[in-house]
Amino acid sequence: MEAESPASTRASEPRALGTVGSIGSQLSRIRGKLFTWDILKTIALGQMLSLCICGTAITSQYLAEKYRVNTPMLQSFINYCLLFLVYTVMLAFQSGSDNLLEILRRKWWKYTLLGLADVEANYLIVRAYQYTTLTSVQLLDCFGIPVLMALSWFILRARYKVIHFIAVFVCLLGVGTMVGADILAGREDNSGSDVLIGDILVLLGASLYAVSNVCEEYIVKKLSRQEFLGMVGLFGTIISGIQLPAVCGVRPLYVLPVQLHAIGDESH
Repeated sequence: MEAESPASTRASEPRALGTVGSIGSQLSRIRGKLFTWDILKTIALGQMLSLCICGTAITSQYLAEKYRVNTPMLQSFINYCLLFLVYTVMLAFQSGSDNLLEILRRKWWKYTLLGLADVEANYLIVRAYQYTTLTSVQLLDCFGIPVLMALSWFILRARYKVIHFIAVFVCLLGVGTMVGADILAGREDNSGSDVLIGDILVLLGASLYAVSNVCEEYIVKKLSRQEFLGMVGLFGTIISGIQLPAVCGVRPLYVLPVQLHAIGDESH
């Protein structure tokens, strides 16, 4: 067996160093693209939003199980009222085509449909906590991802790679597995039908959330963030305000203060 000559060894060293340098430069470019201020800010805001959603979910589940306080439409109504007081009022003082009356004149029916989808999505998700578990709601809420991708494909003309479709398949597989697990677990304690109702409510709510999110992306990118929040606050307040007495009826007018009083007594 012949030993390598010193000349060949010296010739291979620059090639190896060049390969290492090329890999290092590629890693540096990738790091420069990933760890930009915009991406880091987006990740941080996304995590803050996730914490807020998690807090809302835990609070809704706790009130529904511990104190039997089931007020999904009232919770949504308060949120829309806050949006109305801030952003809708801002639109009222705008001038030109951004004025509230001008927007209503041209696009009132579009925002009516958007507000209806957003209100019902919030109502169905919060309502689902009365029937199924917090874990099931949070996991099944991911069903909105494939629905959102389908809507973005046709409405926003977004295009995806093969890895995205593989992720959607895994997501749908997890949704089916979770629903099946809830049904089997519900049969053991004779609550299978209630759990299935809760899972269906989550899937419907996630689909409506996808519709709202696609419309939100289009409006924010093409028009303005203030217009979206202001119009959702206006029509969300009107729709949830109309639906609130229809859903709650007369019972919450005297039951809710008693339940809140019980919460205060227990805290002491």
